[in-house]
Amino acid sequence: MVGIRAGTAISFFLLAFASCALAQSAPGLPSQPWHSAEEQRFEVDARNFHDSRFNIDPTRTYSLAELIDLAEAHNPETRVAWERARAQAAALGVARSELYPTVAAAAFSETSRSNVLFGNEFFPQTIQDFQVWLDLNYTVFDFGARSGRISAAKAELLAANFAFNDTHRSIIYQVEQAYYRLLSSVGQEDAARASLTNAQAVQRAAEDRLAHGLATLPDALEARSATAQADYDLQAVLGAEEIARGDLATAVGTSAPAVIHAQPLDEVPTPESIGDTVDLAINRALEQRPDLMQRVAAIRSANAKVQEARAAYYPALSVNATPAAQAVYGLQQPNPWTHTGDLVGGVTLNLQWTVFDGGARRNRLAQARANVHAAEAQAIVARNQIADEVWTAYSNLNTAFRQRQAALALLQAADQSYSAALESYNYGVRSLLDVTAAQRTLAQARSADVLARTQVLTALADLAFRSGDSIQPNKARSLP
Repeated sequence: MVGIRAGTAISFFLLAFASCALAQSAPGLPSQPWHSAEEQRFEVDARNFHDSRFNIDPTRTYSLAELIDLAEAHNPETRVAWERARAQAAALGVARSELYPTVAAAAFSETSRSNVLFGNEFFPQTIQDFQVWLDLNYTVFDFGARSGRISAAKAELLAANFAFNDTHRSIIYQVEQAYYRLLSSVGQEDAARASLTNAQAVQRAAEDRLAHGLATLPDALEARSATAQADYDLQAVLGAEEIARGDLATAVGTSAPAVIHAQPLDEVPTPESIGDTVDLAINRALEQRPDLMQRVAAIRSANAKVQEARAAYYPALSVNATPAAQAVYGLQQPNPWTHTGDLVGGVTLNLQWTVFDGGARRNRLAQARANVHAAEAQAIVARNQIADEVWTAYSNLNTAFRQRQAALALLQAADQSYSAALESYNYGVRSLLDVTAAQRTLAQARSADVLARTQVLTALADLAFRSGDSIQPNKARSLP
């Protein structure tokens, strides 16, 4: 019995050890998923992970500016960028600390017992040694090495701050795009419901004429088919609207199932033109785009590292001071305890100069200078890309304005055509095919009108995103 228990215990131990070993190894086969007890523990941690999402009021109608404020406060991407900037600020503090001496304190205590030979006899001896000392190190001069590291850290902190601003710019843009997609979906729903109402009106007219012997059964079937198609289109629009609401909730920083009511599209002002020229928009973008400022900060950091690499050609002088307080107690039998204490230590000057290193300094300096040229080239590439982005956004906005005017004319003409076709059909002048064709054209015109209005708003947001206007204090909330 004891042997069986021992064998069971050994088996459990081996299984636990094997499970632990498998958790720390690569997957066994390329054709099967990897699973282990460690994975289950990670699943538990993932379920218990702190959820920072907030609850949104489902009964309130939010404007775009309010949703942007919520996103900037609750979207976790802003927290990530903020913490990275804080970490870079701490890195700058580390670099600046090299300007000051380092002081370390230590305490030492030792007790030793031994037999000491004196003459022809051994005497027991006990020594108690206690010391407290400071170690001070300070670099007197290094020909700009520390200054280069500090300048590089300053530039990297600026780059992190610009990245933080760029995160806000991206989040604002994400909210705007999701917001306008939702407005478009809601507008498309209204248009689809109106089209369904029109199709049902045509179907009633066809059924009525069929009942009075003025229409054929194929006409009625055609009308029923048009109604079914309109209902099918409405269901597709409703599905797209649900997705748009989830996208907006996610962009704001809450859960996708959260219900967010946005302003109706008719209440959002839609401008008809833009006052700025494309040259002014490009110039603003080159002045205020945070991602371009990151490139400029990268150039500064690269130049600072050139300074640090150049300082390696020169000597560095440092001083080291180690004052210490020492107390020593000794006992050598048969004599009584004795004691001594004093302030000891030393001061050392260290002049370090690398005379030969096989070309390492030369290559590090060449590498740093090449990084400067690469950073400058990347900044030029970024400038060209930004100018092209603004040009494209500006052109898309002007195209959206023109399409908006054309959509208005199309909607007006399609509405008149449908009304005339339906009236003529009721008088027996037009066929049902003419009415259903006019109804489909009107449905397409309604959809195009909604799309054209939201395209103008989306293009305006895109231009503000490309030019960097969306994060400026005087323009961040001035968008429709």
